[in-house]
Amino acid sequence: MKTYLLLMAGGVGNRVGAGIPKQFIEVLGKPIISYTMQAFQQNPDIDGIELVCVKGFENQLRKIAERSGITKLLKIVEGGKDYEHSIMNGVKGFEGIANPNDVIQIHWAASPFVSQEIISDNIKVCKEKGNAISACKAFVLYGTNNGDHADRVIDRDTFMCLSAPHSFLYKNIIDMYRLAEEKGIFEYIEPHTTNVMAELNIPINFSLGNQTNIKITTKEDIDLFTGFVLHEKLKHGKIII
Repeated sequence: MKTYLLLMAGGVGNRVGAGIPKQFIEVLGKPIISYTMQAFQQNPDIDGIELVCVKGFENQLRKIAERSGITKLLKIVEGGKDYEHSIMNGVKGFEGIANPNDVIQIHWAASPFVSQEIISDNIKVCKEKGNAISACKAFVLYGTNNGDHADRVIDRDTFMCLSAPHSFLYKNIIDMYRLAEEKGIFEYIEPHTTNVMAELNIPINFSLGNQTNIKITTKEDIDLFTGFVLHEKLKHGKIII
């Protein structure tokens, strides 16, 4: 049983406002996607990497992979009209590569905070249960959104914060998207993998996660990641204060 990473780099990232897709924004001299790819390159459980890329950035992405020492890269495929169709393009890209019981792990290029423990536990749970979604308990308080106020507070103990990576047995994700297309559910749900699972009544199995494993969405998140990288360098003696 092998494990293949499907790394999603097809987003535009308008909320960051950088004028380029956020995964290509440089932090301390390296594009964000370089940090993400290297995390999976270093993990011994990952056998190969496929990249789903926003159209027009394929050559740039290939050069970044080469400079980042990504020897596990198998191929680059073009993204679709939205997130779920990009996933579908990526899954189809494993035809002739993956076997039915191999693991397809999905991660976001703009989520470079991921740890080796999170990657490996996600794969482990998937092998045991057929799918796995990185998750952690909710640590902030929640209230309803009623314009400029909250009518009530929501019990955070009833929620889990879902993040990436997501892992599926190859045969399971093929069946899931085939069924989703047959039912036409992409026409009426927010295009996201966990929404597809919920609509099809597929249990979402939790694997290890934590509060820091976030997706970069805003300029403030880039500042957080810059601090994270500096902390890692300091921790490993690569910089001295």
